[in-house]
Amino acid sequence: MESSTSNNNNNPSVPSSSSSGGGEGIQRGPVEITLASWGDRFLAWLVDFILVSIGLAILFALISLPFWFSYYGNMERVFRDTGPLSYIISSLGFLAYWTYFESSTTGQSIGKRLLKIKTTDLGGRKIDTKSAIIESFGKAFLLPLDVVLGWIFTNNKRQRIFNRISNTIVIKLKPKEIAAAESVRYTKD
Repeated sequence: MESSTSNNNNNPSVPSSSSSGGGEGIQRGPVEITLASWGDRFLAWLVDFILVSIGLAILFALISLPFWFSYYGNMERVFRDTGPLSYIISSLGFLAYWTYFESSTTGQSIGKRLLKIKTTDLGGRKIDTKSAIIESFGKAFLLPLDVVLGWIFTNNKRQRIFNRISNTIVIKLKPKEIAAAESVRYTKD
């Protein structure tokens, strides 16, 4: 049984280098995107959570140092007196971390880089800042609700609710994509 790919022998599989960006006359086969598992996503989140929490703890300690003496060493009272302020500041720190790494860099936070996964748009391309803010908001402020609702109303793209709203997915990088990213060599003149 012959496959129907013989009709596409004249169609290049490499994107055109034209600056028009229209891709006129180029037909490509379907793009295969491997979705990241929930387990890999959780481990990446856990790595990020630990790293950002350590950074925030150091920041809070430095900021609260002047108040330490006015409360006679009772820092529990300082945090109790601030109410939800510490949660809001922490969540804003997480929001900034994920937004920066997922829109301004490679689409990978430190945890995602370690697990070789990446946040992309539905076509596998880098996401913009607006999408990163929306997607990161769910992780930073409403993660349990975001994940549970994502599992209940799951689709074939393994999206949390805020992934759906921002039209983003988390993909597993293929070995050739990893090799291409790591094969850059720098020389000095």
